[in-house]
Amino acid sequence: MKRNRSRTQSGNTLLEFTLVAIPLVFLIISIAEMSRGMWVYGTLAHAVKEGTRFTAVHGQGCAAASANCPVTVGAVATVVQQAAVGLDPGQFNVVLAAGGATQNCAPISTCLSSSGAWPPPPNNGIGLPVKISGAYPFRSALAMFWPGAASVKFTAVNLGAQSQEEILF
Repeated sequence: MKRNRSRTQSGNTLLEFTLVAIPLVFLIISIAEMSRGMWVYGTLAHAVKEGTRFTAVHGQGCAAASANCPVTVGAVATVVQQAAVGLDPGQFNVVLAAGGATQNCAPISTCLSSSGAWPPPPNNGIGLPVKISGAYPFRSALAMFWPGAASVKFTAVNLGAQSQEEILF
């Protein structure tokens, strides 16, 4: 026995699918964007931590042990940039701080060739704190789904991370 479906029933199916599919697509895009934001923040935090760790083990004692050991601002910036896989160096801002000395690398690419010692004496003694802060803009595509938005603008949210350690030797 063959059932005949009326046009009303097939229209109901299309309407039900539309009512379920639109929120489902929005949910999938939201999950992907939140995951991407978490990845950017995790990468930023890892890069800052690696730069701080590198600086902490290349302090005053390291310079006395070997002529190849003194660390420069460029070397620290290179370590941070290499750990920041996938982040645009032109948008990645870093601030190096040790004692009363600070070095602003905004963006980080401006400090890659810097040959100044870091941390500079007398801020490179054993037990002194070294802190590196980083900021990176995150632009989400979710803005285009906001109701009432006149024009689609991907507004940036600045994600920040910082790490602090003591110079070990």
